[in-house]
Amino acid sequence: MDEVIVAHRAHHPTPDLRSDLPPPGEGEGATSTSPHPAAPRGEGRRRWLRFAIAVGVAAVLVAGAGSFALWRVAASMPPLDLTEAEQRSTVVLDRHGLLLRAFATPEGRWRLPVSREDVDPRFLAMLKAYEDKRFDSHRGLDALAVARAGWQLVWNGRVVSGASTLTMQVARLLEPRAERSLAAKLRQAIRAVELERRFSKGELLDLYLRLAPYGGTLEGVRAASLSYFGKEPKRLSVAEAALLVALPQSPEARRPDRSAQTARRARDRVLDRLLAGGALTRAEVEEARAERVPSIRRGFPMHAAHAAEKAVAERPDLAVHRLTIDRRRQVALETLLAERIGRFGDQVSGAIVVIDNETGEVRARIGSPAKLSTERRGAIDMTAAYRSPGSALKPFVYGLAFESGIAHPETLVDDRPSRYGAYGPENFDLTFQGTVTARHALQMSLNVPAVELLSAVGPARFIARLRQGGASILLPAEAAPGLATGLGGLGVSLLDLTRLYVGFARGGLTPPLVTRLEPDAKVATGEGRITDPVPAWYVADILRGAPPPENAASGRIAFKTGTSYGYRDAWAIGFDRKVTVGVWLGRADGGSVPGLVGRVAAAPILFDAYSRLGEEPEPVPKPPGVLVATTGTLPPPLRHIRQDVPKTIAATVQAPLRIAFPLEGSRVDLGASRSAGPEMALALKASGGVPPMIWLVNGQPLGDPDPRRQSSWMPDGAGFARVSVMDARGATDSVVVRIE
Repeated sequence: MDEVIVAHRAHHPTPDLRSDLPPPGEGEGATSTSPHPAAPRGEGRRRWLRFAIAVGVAAVLVAGAGSFALWRVAASMPPLDLTEAEQRSTVVLDRHGLLLRAFATPEGRWRLPVSREDVDPRFLAMLKAYEDKRFDSHRGLDALAVARAGWQLVWNGRVVSGASTLTMQVARLLEPRAERSLAAKLRQAIRAVELERRFSKGELLDLYLRLAPYGGTLEGVRAASLSYFGKEPKRLSVAEAALLVALPQSPEARRPDRSAQTARRARDRVLDRLLAGGALTRAEVEEARAERVPSIRRGFPMHAAHAAEKAVAERPDLAVHRLTIDRRRQVALETLLAERIGRFGDQVSGAIVVIDNETGEVRARIGSPAKLSTERRGAIDMTAAYRSPGSALKPFVYGLAFESGIAHPETLVDDRPSRYGAYGPENFDLTFQGTVTARHALQMSLNVPAVELLSAVGPARFIARLRQGGASILLPAEAAPGLATGLGGLGVSLLDLTRLYVGFARGGLTPPLVTRLEPDAKVATGEGRITDPVPAWYVADILRGAPPPENAASGRIAFKTGTSYGYRDAWAIGFDRKVTVGVWLGRADGGSVPGLVGRVAAAPILFDAYSRLGEEPEPVPKPPGVLVATTGTLPPPLRHIRQDVPKTIAATVQAPLRIAFPLEGSRVDLGASRSAGPEMALALKASGGVPPMIWLVNGQPLGDPDPRRQSSWMPDGAGFARVSVMDARGATDSVVVRIE
């Protein structure tokens, strides 16, 4: 058999493909070992020359044909349209730039704004190492990658690797086409060159990070990271980064929420290639392989959901909204409300508002414990709903009474059965405590003394002051303000009521609420006013001593609770020097909830909210002019609210006492603006009333009661002053003047 094979090879020698080429190392004087006779030296050179010319001509023809094809394709292409790149999801961010809520595009896609600064640098390095090693140096087309892909195609007869750069992938994402043809590749190449001329490398990378598909409706690395891992792409693990590198190559087939094993294999191939290329160490790859692949898609963050919707509705032209909300506090209080609301039943909703006292910025706003809950009607923003505040309005009655000189925190008031025409107020527990101080009456939320004071200041004036503080008040249709308004007989929102309480921490002035941080955001100007500085501090000092709920420390915050008629609303509003927190509980449909009492239901949540804010409460600082006294040392007209004044609606509306001079809002030149100080005293005159009378300036009595209806006051400098007068029956009047 061997002889047959040898004979066959002798008659049919194997052709030597290199027989036309001179043997390596052959030169002058060299001895050839080839079995074939060597070609003459001149003839070998001519063959090499003909071969080189043929290769060159072929290269020129191929290049020319390619250039002609590129020219033909480029000539038929329209200008580059970047509309697709501009489409993105609307996002709402907190004051620090953290995501509160995102909204899908009109087409239903999730494409969140993202740039390379928002992404883990290791992910970017892995992306380049796997997809486009020479991304930072090429001009859109990678010549070495093209040559490699072409050689592999010729050698293997099939496509082994592609030559698509990241820039070409961006071009494909900007102009998506279904076909996978040579013409499509040529178009991508042309667009890649255009993109490289138009954008920097960093901007091109940003486009890829925003447009890359990750399965389903997810586009961009940020949407994918939040959906698959529940976190921003700033701090990805090696395994997570490798998965996000692999997904855009075949996003639907590799979706981890549909085919976790396929996604794992794709991730591991990326890890193996990065290991082979030296981008990762073996220890990193082994650790990453052991990490599981997520098998579900998470929902996008939905913090401050109602505030976010309101912001987008106000400015639909913006793609990025910046709110004053602090996400850390927002999330902490959302968690608190969700934890506590369950004990009140499936239909009870709740709301929390946090306002910064200095700036008026809303730092947290929770409209419901569960935005998507149908039982709790979570879609309704209960921070903006009009509800009855119950006893939560009493501090404003007392503040107005203190301001008017009717009472002092140590003034005695009678808690006993009383009638005002057809109206007879009763306390919450249907008992009476007799004679108590105004301080005790407010701390214990007694109804009868509050109505007594409201009858003295007048319901219409009380309502006007609430509106002057910036609150929108809803009164029963075609009904004049009555004494029941002081006990919650009106409608007000949690947001407005919390803002009014901010005034007690700011010397009686309420700031305009600030909810947005955009440079062109419209902010309401001007402050409201609920009372003067000294009365505001009196109220704050009284409420700081209110008995706290069970298991809570006393004296930490000033707070007041409220319960509306029929147990429909439970309120608790608290404040310290820095922040004011408002809590509301109830049914969104206005239904009754037996046992829903502000002190028992809302107050514990209020105190826990303060503990979760992470700052120790500070008391409101004492302003100048505070009268520190006991009941016995008060001026006689302030020691007791007179009981012999007729308690009728007519008596409360038609008070005969009036300040004749100075007039309300007038300017009086006493020479106080000069360096030497005031040159004369301010004359004070009253009309009507029952002597003796006592005059007060800024809450401070001017001596003993005077049988006359006139007095005088020497100011200590220029500025505004409140002048009040009280007669023997307890009737009062007051004006604000400017001393110059």
